[in-house]
Amino acid sequence: MMAAAPQVREELEQRLRDLGIATITLEHPQVFTVEEMMPHVQHMKGGHSKNLFLKDKKKKGFWLVTVLHNRQINLNDLAKKLGVGSGNLRFADENAMLEKLKVGQGCATPLALFCDQGDVKFVLDAGFLEGDHEKVYFHPMTNSATMGLSPDDFLKFVRSTGHDPIVMHFDEDMK
Repeated sequence: MMAAAPQVREELEQRLRDLGIATITLEHPQVFTVEEMMPHVQHMKGGHSKNLFLKDKKKKGFWLVTVLHNRQINLNDLAKKLGVGSGNLRFADENAMLEKLKVGQGCATPLALFCDQGDVKFVLDAGFLEGDHEKVYFHPMTNSATMGLSPDDFLKFVRSTGHDPIVMHFDEDMK
């Protein structure tokens, strides 16, 4: 498995410091699924994430979709909502993720958006912003750690990367 190079994580941490963003980080064994991750992080209060790196097979566009860890996502419903047409969203391959976000399988994270050159659209679960979460949690370029930051700081970081998140209400919109 290809993890991000350690210097990419250092770049992320430097970027967060430059923005004046305080974070908390927990190192844990490498995890590839939300199910594997949760036992290590469930004591950390707040919104934990599940991240899907998808591509639109018609337009060749890329989407990073970040939802609360317990959401079930139907790709066809999501494709309709995003206006790409049912059946057109697919999981992107690991090479595409390494190229666009500099992270490998199991490491998809919105904290990698600073690596994107404008090819990836970012969809964010409104639950991260509206859930009264003290902290929201993502992988810091590696799936052997989890990083928490405040929802406001998270948005500040995302906007600093040139991405304007498409905020969606998954609970009601997806019925």
